[in-house]
Amino acid sequence: MWFGFAVGSAFFAGITSILAKCGIKKTDSDVATAIRTVVVLIFAWLMVAVTGTGGSIADIEARTLVFLILSGIATGASWLCYFKALQLGDVNKVVPIDKSSTVLTILLAFLILGEEITRWKLLGIIGIGAGTFLMIQKKESDGAKESKKGWFLYAVLSAVFASLTSILGKIGISGVDSNLGTAIRTIVVLFMAWLVVFVKGKQKDAKNVEKKELLFIVLSGIATGASWLCYYRALQTGPASVIVPIDKLSIVVSIAFSYVVFKEKLTKKAFAGLVLIVAGTLVMLL
Repeated sequence: MWFGFAVGSAFFAGITSILAKCGIKKTDSDVATAIRTVVVLIFAWLMVAVTGTGGSIADIEARTLVFLILSGIATGASWLCYFKALQLGDVNKVVPIDKSSTVLTILLAFLILGEEITRWKLLGIIGIGAGTFLMIQKKESDGAKESKKGWFLYAVLSAVFASLTSILGKIGISGVDSNLGTAIRTIVVLFMAWLVVFVKGKQKDAKNVEKKELLFIVLSGIATGASWLCYYRALQTGPASVIVPIDKLSIVVSIAFSYVVFKEKLTKKAFAGLVLIVAGTLVMLL
């Protein structure tokens, strides 16, 4: 059954960005992020309850808790930037940049944690980097250049913060059940997301979200939670060396649905880039 859960994890992770984009056509991305984080938080604590290995927050060391909080702040920043990028740009451009955070994570792990970069990881980095570059190339009219710069900046920031999330989370997760650590980080994300909404004076917008878009925002949160549940359920009984790459292939699901839902077509160059990203991700596991 682990294979089915692994595929489910990739599927739900892949449709998260599609559902989210459907929910932020008119709704402010900051407000949407804050709303969906409520749903994700419920799933995060559901994971703790399902696994039954969470333990107590009171037992967590102060240093570990600090890094979990910092990781949560980085996660919140990544989500806010990611959904802003989705609101401004195409799914098949934003998602590859976000997934390229894998490359930055490996480099940071080498510089900060001293983890080795093998020749396979190096090949993977080259493949993902080249693939991402090919996928974000697009012929655009002069009038669209400004919006292009907007989504690109937010997408890059999303990848940077996602990488910091992984590094800070790895430091902070020591001695703490991963599900409990995720739940704690999500509390921080929730606080941060709503803080941004109130600081920017957008709390009134949260009350005026269209029902249709609210539904898609909630569904995107459910998809994220379902992806987490499937992922950790798969890891309980299956080999991580197979499950991880299957989960990373969620980019294929996102690109496929972006074509079906938003009619976002891939050029030959972009398709070659997608192949390189997938190949680079798989090579890293050798």
